Amino acid sequence: MMYVWLLVGFVLLIKGADFFVEGSSSVAKLLRVPSVIIGLTIVAFGTSAPEAAVSITAAIAQKNEIAVGNVIGSNIFNLLVVVGACALIMPMPIDKKILWKDYPFSLVITAVLMGMMLLDLKVGRLDGIVLLLFFAYFLFRTVQHALQNRTEEAGEEVKVLTPTRSVLYIAVGIVAIVLGGDLVVDSASEIAAAFGLSQTLIGLTIVAMGTSLPELVTSLVAAGKGENELALGNVVGSNIFNILFVLSMSSVISEIPVQMESVFDVAILLVFSVITWVFCKTSYQVKRLEGACMLLLYAGYMVYIILR
Repeated sequence: MMYVWLLVGFVLLIKGADFFVEGSSSVAKLLRVPSVIIGLTIVAFGTSAPEAAVSITAAIAQKNEIAVGNVIGSNIFNLLVVVGACALIMPMPIDKKILWKDYPFSLVITAVLMGMMLLDLKVGRLDGIVLLLFFAYFLFRTVQHALQNRTEEAGEEVKVLTPTRSVLYIAVGIVAIVLGGDLVVDSASEIAAAFGLSQTLIGLTIVAMGTSLPELVTSLVAAGKGENELALGNVVGSNIFNILFVLSMSSVISEIPVQMESVFDVAILLVFSVITWVFCKTSYQVKRLEGACMLLLYAGYMVYIILR
């Protein structure tokens, strides 16, 4: 039955992502807000709901290794697999606003997180509050930018749903995504535990990949529909949300002790983030070859954490 639920979870993720992208794109047109803003907020936070549910639940249950591994593993997966796979489907043009504003912000908060961990080998309640303040600033700046960049976008041939249908599509999509993510994570974790894997390894691999499937499926669907800005915005927004909300809320609930291995993983995340930024800066496009390199980097990282 674990394998049946795994399959059901994948189906829910795929269909939920399809509804979610369509509804969110429609909302962007109805509100005259650029699609990239929707990707950085509604879509990013919606597809990060499984990470939030898993990490916060893990913090309540005092299983903090899963909470930390889930966030770090999910962010690495988002950067290398989601962006890399989308680039393989179609070379991804890069929005300059994301490259020079939102992306550097994600680099800064990743470095701040690493500093917090190195200081006393934990993410304490005070650290969580500081991260939440960063999150409030990010939301304020994103909404402010959206209001300043409202456009009529007249003459574009874009399928726009009615406001009611748009909200319905988003609601149905997010419910399917969350349910699908939960089914995939629960069943995959049971399968992994049956093979005797540690909580840290499960958090970095099975749980991280499972909770990141919504980002992957949503971004692939968006790339297939030509909404490349939505796909990249989703990844950057999700990574910011994972650190500033998911991890901060988990640490506020219960202080998270970390091992040096986790600090090394955050350092690796920072290195991968810089590499991805360089790829994005090259002619403001992530090409197919660069996408393939990113997937190979992720495969190498998987080998490293399994063998260590």
